[in-house]
Amino acid sequence: KVKTNVVKKNCNPEWCDEVSLSIKDLNDPIELTVYDKDTLGADDPMGTAEIDLKPYLEAARLRKELHELPNGCALKKVQPSGTNDLADESRILWENGRITQDMRLKLRNVESGEVLIQIEWVDIPGCKGLDPDF
Repeated sequence: KVKTNVVKKNCNPEWCDEVSLSIKDLNDPIELTVYDKDTLGADDPMGTAEIDLKPYLEAARLRKELHELPNGCALKKVQPSGTNDLADESRILWENGRITQDMRLKLRNVESGEVLIQIEWVDIPGCKGLDPDF
């Protein structure tokens, strides 16, 4: 569970926060909940979305074989579907030795709202990581 900074008095907030999450089960999606910060009382939920890691992880597992690809090469395109919260096509890119995925997610349980995020797998020394031989 991670909490970002609060953006005050803004109907279209931009967080630009970088967070690191420890992933225990690679099959579980990351659950994202957006809240409206209240001074008095409990914060109001403004919507939820899930980040499906499976397409990203399929591409990231190939990273040792990608060193000769040109920068900006799309490794995979993920389309919106009934099984993800994508608002539009998402691309998994190889850029400067990094694999990233930008996503525009539709918030559920709310009339309208979207969240733009980018994910990147970072191996931590001493942790299992994506290498099956670890």
